Amino acid sequence: MAKRIKEWLERYRWDIILHPAHSPDLAPSDFHLFGPLGGKKFEDENDLINEVRDWFSKLDANFFTQGIYSLLPRWQKCIALHGDNMEK
Repeated sequence: MAKRIKEWLERYRWDIILHPAHSPDLAPSDFHLFGPLGGKKFEDENDLINEVRDWFSKLDANFFTQGIYSLLPRWQKCIALHGDNMEK
């Protein structure tokens, strides 16, 4: 993580949630944030940027809260599966 980002997180007292690098089903950014964009094809980088911006503009106000509250059940399920992929 970039030094400036770490400093910003520390200044505003945000916690960093670590996850295994090769466990996308545990990474909030993968399963909650970008999951709905999965499988889409983009012509170029601008198409991707426009799609992400459009998607963000349509998010419900509770979207991020729901993502945070879904972490614990996902982690518990992973523990119950002894680390196996949850999306099989």
